[in-house]
Amino acid sequence: MKKLDWYILKRYLVSFLFTLLIFIPIAVAIDVAEKIDKFLYHDNLGLLQVLDEYYKNFVIYYANTFMPLAVFIAVILFTSKLANNTEIVAITSARISFTRFLYPYFIGATLITILALVMNHFVVPSSSKIRKKFENTYLKKQTYADKNVKEFSLQLTDSTYIYIHNFNLKGNQGYNFSSEVYDGLKLKSKLSAETIKWNKKDSTFKLSTYRIRKVFEKNDSIFNGTNLDTVFAFTPKDLVYKSALSQEMPSHELTKFIDISKKRGVKNLNAYLVELHKRTSLPIATYILTLIAVAMASRKRRGGIGVNLAIGIGIMFIYIFFLKVSEVLGAVAGANSLLYVWVPNIVFGVLAIYLYFNARK
Repeated sequence: MKKLDWYILKRYLVSFLFTLLIFIPIAVAIDVAEKIDKFLYHDNLGLLQVLDEYYKNFVIYYANTFMPLAVFIAVILFTSKLANNTEIVAITSARISFTRFLYPYFIGATLITILALVMNHFVVPSSSKIRKKFENTYLKKQTYADKNVKEFSLQLTDSTYIYIHNFNLKGNQGYNFSSEVYDGLKLKSKLSAETIKWNKKDSTFKLSTYRIRKVFEKNDSIFNGTNLDTVFAFTPKDLVYKSALSQEMPSHELTKFIDISKKRGVKNLNAYLVELHKRTSLPIATYILTLIAVAMASRKRRGGIGVNLAIGIGIMFIYIFFLKVSEVLGAVAGANSLLYVWVPNIVFGVLAIYLYFNARK
């Protein structure tokens, strides 16, 4: 690499880190102001525990969230400064094309993209699991609805279905349970029980006041009992289908969970698919936002850095708006979640290409 490439790459990475380090303390300060009374409410909650279990993971989550915004603003700031100092004029006078000028920018974008991909797929989910556990323990007041699942059905295999009228997640106990096994459309057997309780220690279920019915061609066999210890291909965690859970799973676990859920007949998994696809689309947006920022800021404008920054922030808010709308639409049943997640990148990719060819002139 030439000295110019090292110079731009260094400015790119230093400006990115500086911008990111501005956002994080602001986010932490706002969060402390909102939650300080909740921290003080728990006498057994120490400062080190708050820092280790909550704010360490809080910083990891929001540093990853702010990466695209930090990249965009950082590139606008230092590229505008290059333009105002007529350094870009000197570069173009040396017969360096705009495309060649972009090389160090895209090397920096590649480094940040790789970091963001590793964070999104592996680090942030594990970190979020610890942070959310802390929030549920000390910061959130769980309601009755959060602890109970009502009228839940699940397909365990191609032929086995279960139904639970009510299941308490805190006590790991449910009521009015039934398991049915079919041969095509024909019922082969049915197991029902008044209560079902999960034993986490040995991963078994205890059924109380149960009834087993086996269906034959000419007659049925029925057996009643008091207690029965058995196993099923599910756990209480499988009864809770919330998009928040997807944020706590590394991508390989999330992919496996989606595949298993599809086999079990869960109808709408788009919220999980949106989370999975978003972990790749957001880091890739670093290239698009970098190109837009350079194309905008490489020309010297009347008003200087302030005008470029104002336009850039406006574009960033539009991108975030598109992103949130596409996530909501992608989570709707029947929607193509992959397409909706990538729509903001496609739209702003077209804008980036237009600005690129315009800047080349």
